[in-house]
Amino acid sequence: MAESLPSIRSRIPGSGLAKGLAVTLRTMTKKTVTAQYPDVQPELPPRSRGVIGLFEENCTVCMLCARECPDWCIYIDSHKETVPAAAPGGRERSRNVLDRFAIDFSLCMYCGICIEVCPFDALFWSPEFEYAETDIHELTHERDKLREWMWTVPAPPALDAAAEEPKELAAARKTADKLAAEADKLAEAEKLAAQATGTEPPASDPSKPAGTEPPASDPSKPAGPQDGDA
Repeated sequence: MAESLPSIRSRIPGSGLAKGLAVTLRTMTKKTVTAQYPDVQPELPPRSRGVIGLFEENCTVCMLCARECPDWCIYIDSHKETVPAAAPGGRERSRNVLDRFAIDFSLCMYCGICIEVCPFDALFWSPEFEYAETDIHELTHERDKLREWMWTVPAPPALDAAAEEPKELAAARKTADKLAAEADKLAEAEKLAAQATGTEPPASDPSKPAGTEPPASDPSKPAGPQDGDA
C-alpha cells in the first residue's frame, strides 16, 4: 500500500525546522500594531465574559446560582417577610427578601453556570473588565457594585434574518392560517347557496347614500296608478 504524502514529508530531515522558520519569517514581515491601552479602549466582542451583573428585582433568592457554583464564590443572605392578604378573608403569604448578594471574583472561574441556571434572568454577563484591586479581599463585590455593572450589559443581538422561525410563532401562524382558510370556505359556501336560491342581495351603489334606494315593488299588484292618485 502506498504511504500517504504527509507521512513521507514527516520523515524528511529538517522539515519541521523549515516549517517553523517559515512561520517566523511571515510574522517578521507583518506590521506590528501596539494597543494604546488605557488611552484607547479595546473593542470587545458583545459576548465577552468580564464580570457578572445583578438585576436584583428579578432575584427570588432561589439559591440555584449559589448551589450550582463549582467554586462556591456566591454568597446570598435573605429573610422572610409576611405579605398581607390581597382580598378580605384571603390567606397571608411569605416571601424571601434579598439582604446580601456578593461574588468573590478571586475565586470565580468565569464558567457562567450561575447565569445559565438562573430561572428568572437576574444574572448577566458584562464586558466590564477594569476591576483590578491591590488587595485580594477587595475582589468580593457586593450587590451595589453588581447592580452598577448591570447597566454595562450590552443589548441582545438582533435575530438572524435567515434563522428558523421560533416554534411558538410557527404554531400560532399555522393556526391563524387554518382559521382564515376555514372562514373563507364558509363565506364562499354561503355565497354559492345564496346564488342557487336566488336570495343574494343586490350589490349597493357606493355613490348613493344609505336609505335612498327606492322600495321594491310588490309583484302581486298590477302596475298602474296607486290608490289615491287622480
